[in-house]
Amino acid sequence: MSAGDEVPWTDVSRFPDFLEHLEAEGGATVQGIIDRIDADIDMDGMAYHDRGIRAPGYDATFVPEPEGSQVVPAFSVEVHTIGPRSVWAVFDATRSWDFYLLQADDIAAIAWVSDEEFNAEEAGLFMSKHDALAAGRFSFGTFIYAGEAWEEQRELIEGTDAPAFLQRDDGSTLVPTSQSDFYNVVNSTPEDFRTNGGGAPSHLGLLELEVTID
Repeated sequence: MSAGDEVPWTDVSRFPDFLEHLEAEGGATVQGIIDRIDADIDMDGMAYHDRGIRAPGYDATFVPEPEGSQVVPAFSVEVHTIGPRSVWAVFDATRSWDFYLLQADDIAAIAWVSDEEFNAEEAGLFMSKHDALAAGRFSFGTFIYAGEAWEEQRELIEGTDAPAFLQRDDGSTLVPTSQSDFYNVVNSTPEDFRTNGGGAPSHLGLLELEVTID
């Protein structure tokens, strides 16, 4: 599922050598990235987006996974969640990833797309990753919110015992009432979901995905 509900993105810019910088620095947060590039973006919180799953949090941290912890070199994203939730994802770092900053009138996002994803899902419709991203076509990202828009995200997740909510293809939001309700919707269990990346096809490069609440 792609993130078509925030289109159009009027400004799409690529971060050069993001994974190399991540390896050199040992990690990076969404807030730190925004501060470092001196972008005119206010951030009170963010929401991790994974093919329609939305997990609001105060920030998210990217880190290179320790050597040997995965079958292949990997990087992970962990959400600084609201309440007793655990949301993190591990990605195959050997894929040809590009990271982008997306901006529109009142929202911004950081998205990452591999050549493998683009070739499998978008190359028939778009000439480039840039064009696909401008149209909101990406599987993974962190949406950046401030002010009332962030309060809406925070209140939405605080009002449920689910680990995350889901964005439908038509842009509407489905808010499960509990973890079991969430996993009924995605037709899985927490353990199966984690180990198969939420049923992600291999071309997405997603190795693990945990979305739980204590």
